[in-house]
Amino acid sequence: MKKLNFRIGLKLVFLGILLSICSCKKTNESTKEESSKEEVSKIVYASDVIPFFDDWKLILGDGSNAGIANNFENKDFFYTTNDEEGNWVVFKAPNGGDTHGTSNNTRTELAQSKKWYPKTANDKLTATLKVMNVSATGDARVAASHAVVVGQIHSADKHENEPLKIFYKKFPGHTKGSVFWHYEINTLGDDNSGRWDFSSAVWGNDFSVVGKEANTYPEEPKDGILLGEEFSYEIEVKDGIMNLKFTSKNHETRTFTKNLIKSEYTTKQNISEQTKKLFFPIGQDGVERENAYLGEGCFFKLGCYNQTNGKSPEINKNWCSGAETHNGDLKKQYADGNYAEVWFKTASISVSENAVSNNGYFTKND
Repeated sequence: MKKLNFRIGLKLVFLGILLSICSCKKTNESTKEESSKEEVSKIVYASDVIPFFDDWKLILGDGSNAGIANNFENKDFFYTTNDEEGNWVVFKAPNGGDTHGTSNNTRTELAQSKKWYPKTANDKLTATLKVMNVSATGDARVAASHAVVVGQIHSADKHENEPLKIFYKKFPGHTKGSVFWHYEINTLGDDNSGRWDFSSAVWGNDFSVVGKEANTYPEEPKDGILLGEEFSYEIEVKDGIMNLKFTSKNHETRTFTKNLIKSEYTTKQNISEQTKKLFFPIGQDGVERENAYLGEGCFFKLGCYNQTNGKSPEINKNWCSGAETHNGDLKKQYADGNYAEVWFKTASISVSENAVSNNGYFTKND
């Protein structure tokens, strides 16, 4: 009888151990599932930080169109991060890789899904951002080297030129970089090869300040912007006039005005010495049509449009940087600083009732 009771006792103990193991296993599995659900729920998307993505399509640094980027992230090019200032939307683009449309440069950039016409426009874009990286390599004699475009107005029609590009540029070894903006002429005639940009300094230098040799740099701008230093821009187009405002703590607020429907560059005599020095030697010496961008649909862009690429400066001494691209290897470019990275904290867009679909632009360029 004692032996029987002992055996029954052993069986009960063994059964208890089995039940305990199963219970622990189920608890662990349940905990893992709950943890996984928590991780998903903790993802902060760009559309949580800046809730305006219904008005844009997102072009990624691999040339693809991700469409409307609500609840979307791509860890290579587009995601969120945070610091002591709060949450930021990160836009990142390498020196080399697949590009969008006919551009030589990669971009992770929002392109407005509607276009508007300058004469009847009442449209506005604002942004607060900081540039975290520009390319570590590039020919210093090439004006576009070590630069990134953080905001644009682009034409959707005819030549698809750009009445506005907002740049940040910093040479290697400098602590401060320059912010400047460009107006690109809407070239007269059907041949757009003579197009050129006029550059206006905001803080620091304009586009024309370059190195004397491939690896020598000009003097660092005294009133420039640091990498990681916050600044804001405001772009308003109304009744044919573009108004720009740039603000940053500890820097003078700068404002500019440009007529988008009446050109000041209809003859070569009216073209500035800056343009003649930079663009005329490479055959970009056109004039602008009298009405500039009148009648052309325009749209905003915002993000990280890397201006540094791996093409030889012999092709174009203003736009082809000859920078390191590691044959398009993304990890290698990110590892040694051959990319551009821009963080946006806030942004807003106001779209007029006269705006219409911009699908034609994407059909041509995707």
